Amino acid sequence: MLTLSSKDNINIKNTVKLLNNAKFRRKTGLFVAEGLRVCYDAFLSGADIDTVFATQGALDKHPEKIGELCEKSDRAFIVTNEIFSHISDTQTPQGVLCVIKTLDKVTEFDKIKNGGKFIALENIQDPNNLGTVLRTAEAFGVSAVVVTSDCCDIYNPKVVRGSMGAVFRLPFYTVSGIAQFLSENPDLTSYAAVVDKDAEPITNISFAKSSVAVIGNEGNGLTESAVNACNHKITIPMGGKAESLNASAAASIIIWEMVK
Repeated sequence: MLTLSSKDNINIKNTVKLLNNAKFRRKTGLFVAEGLRVCYDAFLSGADIDTVFATQGALDKHPEKIGELCEKSDRAFIVTNEIFSHISDTQTPQGVLCVIKTLDKVTEFDKIKNGGKFIALENIQDPNNLGTVLRTAEAFGVSAVVVTSDCCDIYNPKVVRGSMGAVFRLPFYTVSGIAQFLSENPDLTSYAAVVDKDAEPITNISFAKSSVAVIGNEGNGLTESAVNACNHKITIPMGGKAESLNASAAASIIIWEMVK
């Protein structure tokens, strides 16, 4: 492993850009995963690791796992604690970070949709919400997650970290819009999650064998076109004074009801 000690090194500069710039991630086909557990999940999932950065302290503490990451990567560097803090996106860095090539694991939707249960997300903007939805969807066996192109970047470091490795294992599909996606997949029974007294309580729903639950933006919910494109409107009954739930909390409840 080579040692890097300058912030001006091109590998360091590019990693900082990958952390902060979705356009650069798309252009290069690279994204960042930070933390030993997330990086090792990427390794176990067969992700293509471009670069490994590790501090000497992390290497001394986890020599076997970091060694495996380095063997799988195109290049690997030891960096000072100061340099690692510069490329880190966390408050308490663990000293391990990987640059990973964009995942090439998405199969054609038609191949897996029959009999599947799906979550579709429209214009979700909080990367923590998206990461949590991916993590929950994988935990409960959702077939795949569909995201509209106006959602936050699925390769945002906070999404990758918050998904706890689900981003490496769970199929996901980016679509231009919910209405078009549903029109192209008429065999899926669709359920729009709304805050509406006329919607069917989710506790009364028996989800179809092939179904997709659609969840909208944190502040504005689903667009009218998305709601109108769905077969059913569903709502989560609430007894308190809150008018709505956080998007990831709502998704977690809906996922549980879909797969139980």
